[in-house]
Amino acid sequence: MKNISIFFIILLISTAAIAKKVKFAVDLSGLTVNPLGVHVAGNFQVLAGFGTDDWISNTTPLSQEGSSNIYSIIVDIPAFASYEFKFINGDQWYDSEFVPQESRVENPINDNRWIYVDSTANDTTYSGAILFGGNAPLGKFLLRFSVDLQNETVSSAAVHVAGDFTTTPWIPTANRMYNHKNKVFELIAYVDSASYQYKFYNGNTANSSEIVPAACANNGNRNILVQKDTVIDIVCYSQCTACSNGIKTNQNESALKIYPNPANSYTTISLSENTTINTISLFNITGSLICKFDKINQSVFKLEKNNLPSGLYFVKIQTENQTVTKQLLFN
Repeated sequence: MKNISIFFIILLISTAAIAKKVKFAVDLSGLTVNPLGVHVAGNFQVLAGFGTDDWISNTTPLSQEGSSNIYSIIVDIPAFASYEFKFINGDQWYDSEFVPQESRVENPINDNRWIYVDSTANDTTYSGAILFGGNAPLGKFLLRFSVDLQNETVSSAAVHVAGDFTTTPWIPTANRMYNHKNKVFELIAYVDSASYQYKFYNGNTANSSEIVPAACANNGNRNILVQKDTVIDIVCYSQCTACSNGIKTNQNESALKIYPNPANSYTTISLSENTTINTISLFNITGSLICKFDKINQSVFKLEKNNLPSGLYFVKIQTENQTVTKQLLFN
């Protein structure tokens, strides 16, 4: 009996050690609050002690914060895990919010919000009161980072992003990224309208940071200008563009041609005759999409410079089952 008691004490201690306070909050500014209350539902409800099933619309009520439009709840749930959820202005699923694609786990397959609880520190994980059906707290913008480590051995210390977009700037341990699938790691932050610098860390120390190529670096860092909710295109770790997962430039140099390069007023993009181009996207050195051409359905495409400033760009060519990115210099 004594041994059993000791076992349960150890079990309780170990369970408490991974518990973390997490605050879910929603801002209902501009909306009429449902008289049946405001709720949150997700895959955390059983762990937080709300009934015996997850995704129940009426078992986890939020409380109004004073006389504000913000409704919230603090729960204790295990750390080092990702949770999906939605807010409900009422107590039935037809009262639930429509989550914008920028905030979804995966668009359009999984339209839930998500949060990663990344520590057991004695504080509360809280990202702010998100507008109901919106992407960010009032007055802020969503900034979603994504990095592909398919060519790397992922560190046991996890993958992080650091920069000047957070209140703890350039701290490699502060912003742990989460891997939903295929070694693509993501993090959502809420920021003011401004220009930010950042880089990715395959680990949690300063010397685990990526080396950002000069073609897409600013003072050795990546750079992004945020003026609206912004989802940064997935980039390969220590590269300027997406990881090559289709055409290999060292194996198919003759299959893909961009000429002239450097170019003046235009460049021609061509593939072998039995391969058609579906989409061409042009990015600047900060990773922002400049223009996109869809439904090309031919093997040769003439890309005009038009009013583009001279400089270095990245051209992403997509076929039915292949993708490759090349550098292009417009004079």
